[in-house]
Amino acid sequence: MARTALEHAFSPDWIDAVFEAERQRQYSRELMFSTVVELMTLVSLGLRPSLHAAARQMDNLPVSLASLYDKINHTEPGILQALVQGSARRLAPVMARMGVQPDLAGYELCVLDGNHLPGSEKRLAVLRGHRGAALPGQSIVVYDPDSGLVTDMIAGEDAHQSERTLAIPLLQGAKPGQVWIADRQFCTRTLLTGWDTADACFIVREHTNHPRLASRGDWCDCGRTDTGTVREQEIALEGFAGSWRCIELMLDAPTEDGDMTIRLWTNLPTHISAAQVAELYRQRWRIEGMFQRLESVLHSEIGSLGHPRAALLGFTVALLAYNVLALIGRCVEQAHHQPPQPPPEVSLFHLALTIQSSYEGMLIALPCEHWTVWRQANPCTVAERLTELARRINPKRVATSKRKPKPIQRKGYVDGKTARSHIATARVLAQTKTPP
Repeated sequence: MARTALEHAFSPDWIDAVFEAERQRQYSRELMFSTVVELMTLVSLGLRPSLHAAARQMDNLPVSLASLYDKINHTEPGILQALVQGSARRLAPVMARMGVQPDLAGYELCVLDGNHLPGSEKRLAVLRGHRGAALPGQSIVVYDPDSGLVTDMIAGEDAHQSERTLAIPLLQGAKPGQVWIADRQFCTRTLLTGWDTADACFIVREHTNHPRLASRGDWCDCGRTDTGTVREQEIALEGFAGSWRCIELMLDAPTEDGDMTIRLWTNLPTHISAAQVAELYRQRWRIEGMFQRLESVLHSEIGSLGHPRAALLGFTVALLAYNVLALIGRCVEQAHHQPPQPPPEVSLFHLALTIQSSYEGMLIALPCEHWTVWRQANPCTVAERLTELARRINPKRVATSKRKPKPIQRKGYVDGKTARSHIATARVLAQTKTPP
């Protein structure tokens, strides 16, 4: 299933075509860009421990390792965005045949959030004299919670660049029928008015200081949700024609930050109730789960890649692999769905482990030539083949194992000596045992 989806999602010919269409200064002579993506995919799926190991084990690598790293270090951000957008477009028709149910009928949800890559190893000579962490970059990611696919990504080489500024190019892709959902750091005049001008809708959490409002209307009670009571008011932005709605959710229990009230700005039509808007905003947290799975399931943060463009390429390929895993997981869920019971929930972690354990042997048994038929196959044919294979999977092997949420315990302040001290676990366990 993984190999079939990989071939259909980003075949070598399509990757090279994207490279030729988006490149500015790079070119292909002996090393094709599809070969670079193939090596990065092996690392992202955990089939190789590092890019160096993947390149060493490749029999037909046409260039030296130095040339390979030079190619990766010059990958242009526009190519990365085109790869993510294109892979989502290629997988969306297949995913649509898996029974995707939209949370808001007639609208496409686009959850927006930023992701900062952690500090890398200081293998670059210019970094070795610095004591602080070397941050290779950041990205703005757009996630569709209905399909579970990452649909867009803006790569930023400067880790200290403002996320608000980095997200502005996304306005070019805004269109009617979309609902952009974002946290308060994206509550800026440029983004909100840009979405409104493009006839796209938004649900953004209110920022304390900006943008400035010209007026606020009277509050109107709108009932309850599962998490608290809701009310709304009409708001008008200073210097901007038209009016929006401010929806206030007064929580029954505080958030992790201790907030008891959440205010949301939206330009959705009034026939969509305030309670619906509050429930839709909860979908924003699904992108946080996606980032967590991206880090734990796939190797999206390759510490040995210190150059910003190389690190961002590794992160982008991990996003492509995540889309493939999301498609396979949805196939398994639908293939084993027995109404009226809810479909089984597939763990991408166990799914990735299953792929890692059998991928090498599968390639030996079935060479690469066997899979080329799926590169230009009809999405309906691909969906039928994946569903047929999914029926042979034991769902218990890839099912999630949910744990109870950890209770929030405030540890409070302690002095440095106490914080750095250590204990013997065996002695603590022995002291807590109940005497016979």
